[in-house]
Amino acid sequence: RSCIDTYRCSFLLSLFLISFINVLFIIADDLRTSLGCYGDTVAKSPNIDQLASKSQVFLNAYAQQAVCAPSRTSMLTSRRPDTTRLYDFNSYWRVHSGNYTTMPQYFKSKGYFTMSVGKVFHPGIASNHTDDYPYSWSIPAYHPASFRFEKKKMCKGEDGELHANLLCAVNVTEQPGRTLPDLESTDEAVRLLKSRVGDDTPFLLAVGFHKPHIPFRIPQEYLSLYPIDQMTLAPDPDVPKLLPPVAYNPWSDVRRRDDVQKLNISFPYGPIPKDFQLRIRQHYYAAVSFMDAQVGRLLSTLDQLGLADSTMVVFTSDHGWSLGEHGEWAKYSNFDVATHVPLIFYVPGVTHYQHNWLGMSTFPYIDALTQSDLSFKSKALIVLIFTDDILMNTTHAPSFYHLKELCTEGNNLAHTFRHRERRVDEEAVSFSQYPRPADTPQVNSDLPDLKDIKVMGYSLRSWDYRYTLWLGFNPKTFQVNVSDVHAGELYMLAGDPGQDSNIYSNSDHSVVMTKMASLPRVSKFFEFYSFSTNLLVYSFSDLRFLSRR
Repeated sequence: RSCIDTYRCSFLLSLFLISFINVLFIIADDLRTSLGCYGDTVAKSPNIDQLASKSQVFLNAYAQQAVCAPSRTSMLTSRRPDTTRLYDFNSYWRVHSGNYTTMPQYFKSKGYFTMSVGKVFHPGIASNHTDDYPYSWSIPAYHPASFRFEKKKMCKGEDGELHANLLCAVNVTEQPGRTLPDLESTDEAVRLLKSRVGDDTPFLLAVGFHKPHIPFRIPQEYLSLYPIDQMTLAPDPDVPKLLPPVAYNPWSDVRRRDDVQKLNISFPYGPIPKDFQLRIRQHYYAAVSFMDAQVGRLLSTLDQLGLADSTMVVFTSDHGWSLGEHGEWAKYSNFDVATHVPLIFYVPGVTHYQHNWLGMSTFPYIDALTQSDLSFKSKALIVLIFTDDILMNTTHAPSFYHLKELCTEGNNLAHTFRHRERRVDEEAVSFSQYPRPADTPQVNSDLPDLKDIKVMGYSLRSWDYRYTLWLGFNPKTFQVNVSDVHAGELYMLAGDPGQDSNIYSNSDHSVVMTKMASLPRVSKFFEFYSFSTNLLVYSFSDLRFLSRR
């Protein structure tokens, strides 16, 4: 399958404006592709799987940076972190880099009523403490009141006392307000959907769920879906021997939790005890199922209100999350487990042709806690398109050339909705990046402030390899020095799908440094692309996958 960057979904959304179809945009927090529709045999995600069975499912979508604020800003403005200049949580792109139009802002400018519920933009200074209202939204963004308890001591420990734990399965009736953030967000989103019935103004409703983000403060009954004796460790739980220290994510935010601190794990490479690893994986999957239930509530409401035939549904995530792979936890890296995200588009009349007048429900709610048959057959098609002619024929959008101006850093994918992918696009690549404060793991390696960034890891993902260079970076000028190579990674996915065997050191790179002197000085991201492609050509020209480059 071909590779794409998730920022392209904002352009895809814009393509359907011409039909004035409603849009329900759902984004999960820290959700990797641990879903049944992505082939995960452990996950119980029946509502998302049902959505996928009637949708276009993109198998190889990747986040630009595996951390919340930069990823969300990148996707919602359709610009890379090197353009938004947001690598941390501490700046607002309109002031910091450019007054870029956001995806919901463009919908709003075309007559849509735009609404935000939960975590869509990252709250705080990254979205001007307003979730970019009033630019992006017709009404102020909604945040659940119970979210203020997420970082407080809400988890009952074995001692009977409350702690700020990582593992936090709770009795919801004992929580403040007898609720949880995602329950509140779903209630508000349902209310907003009901308020749009009978209104001829098209709407965009963006709903951001907080789970499976840590802490795993979820209803305790969801743990029953994943008995601990049936959980398994990651297939590659050890730090790869040839992993450059700069590439390692020391999962500092996980270490800060009370229950993890009690384990006295050595920094940075000390492993979490295996029994606790199993419990983390159990709680993560349970959080996924809890979030899936909220998606099911939303979709069934859409169905019951008669809106399923006039509303496009998009489901995605801001980035992934390591569950012990490579000895890492959380996000904060360039590995697939941290950058690979689900991306699902339901387009009535295009991906699904059933109509409510047939008497059949499009999205009946599925309760994973009580129903046993949770399997769905989903589509999985993807391809990149580059030509205006195909796009025009697909969308019939006379305003295409105006739309194109919105997305100068992406490629359009609308063609995939009507044409199956016949083969792998061997030229397609996806880019991710991650900053580091030093060449060795530090306490702030997970999330360095801009002023502390010294190294930037640029990563290129193709259908059969992932290639990463860690390059010197100047945070004052936002410039990367492509001649200052701190480390490199190269994983050949055919024989190493888990990206555990780094073969970067097997090559001679001197010829590339000479080649770089003659390269035109374009933007650093595409300069890196030229650099990395040339490196692969010159260093591995005998490999089959490079014979066409």
